[in-house]
Amino acid sequence: MAHTSAAAAAGHKPKKSKQSPHSGMSKALIRRETISAYCFLLPSLLFFVTFVVVPMFICVFYSFTEYGLGGVKGFAGLDNYLKLFQDPIFHRGFLNTVLIVAVAVPTVTAFSLWVSSAIYKMHAIPRSFFRCVFYLPVVTGSVAITVVWKWILDPYNGILNQVAGTTGFDWLGNQRTAIWFIILILFTTSIGQPIVLYVAALGNVDQSLVEAAQVDGATKLQVFWKIKWPQIMPTTLYVMVITTINSFQCFALIQLLTKGGPLNSTMTIMYQVYDTAYRLNDLGYACAIGVVLAIIIAIFSAIQFKLAKTDD
Repeated sequence: MAHTSAAAAAGHKPKKSKQSPHSGMSKALIRRETISAYCFLLPSLLFFVTFVVVPMFICVFYSFTEYGLGGVKGFAGLDNYLKLFQDPIFHRGFLNTVLIVAVAVPTVTAFSLWVSSAIYKMHAIPRSFFRCVFYLPVVTGSVAITVVWKWILDPYNGILNQVAGTTGFDWLGNQRTAIWFIILILFTTSIGQPIVLYVAALGNVDQSLVEAAQVDGATKLQVFWKIKWPQIMPTTLYVMVITTINSFQCFALIQLLTKGGPLNSTMTIMYQVYDTAYRLNDLGYACAIGVVLAIIIAIFSAIQFKLAKTDD
């Protein structure tokens, strides 16, 4: 009692002992809940390890070998990776891939945010209608959308040539225009999910801060930049990363429309992996290209996380 009184007189409060969040639970209950949690995670974990982690290590291993359809012929060391620096097709594919990413990511992000800002102000029924319209290509699938675009761009029967009066012009067979139509088609198949995400993110913006800024005389641009933009930054980062990955992995469009042509003008790193493995039967070199592609995607994603400066 004397010690307690002295501490109180000195103005010091007795220290409270930190309690564990599981302090009121028995060890048996904690163990049972932990086991239950891991049991629920086990199916997804097994699927991820079996079809993602293990193939990644196998791909890295085969990238150091001379591997064809007949099996592993020998150890190649770094020869497959050194070959990349001397491969003009890889150089062209890399430049095309960077061009696709550099154009698609900012345009998809900006357009999706602009459309979402307009849709968000509508009533419930028209807002739901436009979300369904823009999300329809995602549900339909890139292959079906690509087939439709192939009909549109047909040199003789396509609607684009009929409207433009350029019947007979092959947009996908021209080195100057083919890559830009690949980017356009990729753009149309990539905006659905970001628009839905942005509409949801704008709905979670703290309206009290918006109203306070408007009362203080802030303009619409200032309200967006100072109030809304920081709150939707996690969604923006997610959209940018997902769009970057999808752009790097652009394959179905090129396979169905151009097959990397004409003269490698639409060749990408992802399509070169397929072409090297299944047409040239050089699986070891294809694995090396795939490893390099994974590293490039990781670097671009890390840069985006760094520039976004968000803790989410």
